[in-house]
Amino acid sequence: MTLRFRDDGTFRILQVSDIQDGPHVSEDTLQLIGDAVREADPDLVVLTGDQIRGYDPAYIDTFISRRGDRPGDHVRVVSRLEAALEHVPSQRELCRRNTLPAPDEDTLMECTRQNVRSTFSQFLGPIADHGVPFAATYGNHDFQCGIDVDEQDDLYREIDGCLNPVAGSGPLALEPGTFALPVLSSRGERIAMGVMMVNSGDYALDGDASRAVPSTGPVSSGAHPVVQGRGLDLVDSDGYGVPSAAAIGWLADAEHELSARNGDGMPVPAIAFQHIPTQEFYDCLREVPWWTMNAVEGTRAFSGRCFLLDETVCRPGSMLGESVNCADINVGEVAAMRHAGGYFALFAGHDHKNAYVGHAGGFDLGYAPTCGFASYGPDADLRGVRLLTFHEDDPAAYQTRMITWGELGGGTVHDKLRLFLGDYGAADAPTVRNQLRRPKVAGVIGVAAAGLLGAIAAHQRRQ
Repeated sequence: MTLRFRDDGTFRILQVSDIQDGPHVSEDTLQLIGDAVREADPDLVVLTGDQIRGYDPAYIDTFISRRGDRPGDHVRVVSRLEAALEHVPSQRELCRRNTLPAPDEDTLMECTRQNVRSTFSQFLGPIADHGVPFAATYGNHDFQCGIDVDEQDDLYREIDGCLNPVAGSGPLALEPGTFALPVLSSRGERIAMGVMMVNSGDYALDGDASRAVPSTGPVSSGAHPVVQGRGLDLVDSDGYGVPSAAAIGWLADAEHELSARNGDGMPVPAIAFQHIPTQEFYDCLREVPWWTMNAVEGTRAFSGRCFLLDETVCRPGSMLGESVNCADINVGEVAAMRHAGGYFALFAGHDHKNAYVGHAGGFDLGYAPTCGFASYGPDADLRGVRLLTFHEDDPAAYQTRMITWGELGGGTVHDKLRLFLGDYGAADAPTVRNQLRRPKVAGVIGVAAAGLLGAIAAHQRRQ
């Protein structure tokens, strides 16, 4: 399928991020995606990772915590608990109950493969029904189901409208999740814009630290390296991953290839999409005292510091709901884009409660929050997808807005308890402190504290 600007000179991209669901995709998620596609009328849908909830109970038999694990050897305690609460037996357990021989690994992997295929067909159904092409990259949870992204690429290509190329099939197709899509001008005589999909990795690997590059921008201020081994059932205890060294080099190569195809020697305006944000996303924030209402704490390399949106660089309507959960090192991805020329923006997902767009160092950095209802995130009304509208004569002067559940009039969600736990459930001490800085939470605590003090004073008066 050929992508091109419309006759009116516009091109619309819908960013869908962090669906993060199992084989039975939430009805609310499917409704949001379908309604948003109808509302946005996009020319392309980009899926920016964590489409798969790799730690879902359905994948207990094949779950991989980190690359190199044997499937099913390191299942998270919370996944086992969820499986017990939802009465989801593993394939091994089903065989034991029915006195059948234990399934071999090929059988278990085939079961997972069918579940992943079903998941894809469900959330892509509303997109395919409207005849909209799509492209997908990967996040830190996609591979954890046991089906590697190489094979997931094959499964995506089974669905009409998939634009993911075969890895290595050309200069614009580096690896699964890392490829470029040219967008032709409305007349089709030249490439007017490039859409770059980047596989940002999953979890930190040995050797990543040696790839760290010095930064001259404000992002380097106060950041410190983190060395931490795998913790007890903490999925991010090793830190998050980074794009491969090949991907960093490819960013310039792909830009040069697009320029060469035009034959005019001019950089082609390009936007990149990936899952995990880079450290530069902190440049869209300002540091504040720890007691500041609505402030969020930085994590790992940025721990011990609190932040709010920097309104001087962020667009109206931006939302900061949690820390920027980036890698502990900076491998120079944004610097490589700036040096290559043409690139004007990088958009990410990963942090389900963030939906800001900022301009820092002459470069746009933006988020789409989760559009799913099967994991943590903001209040239901704020879950959604991001629409970006580009103009052929100047793609960098794009407009963007969120299309949310609340705006679409989605109504009452099916699983209110999961939403409540996702929004207010405490995962760690920084998350607890972030919640305490929310005015409505702080207000409740203040009223409760005042009531307790009043009761104590009344009791003392009676003595």
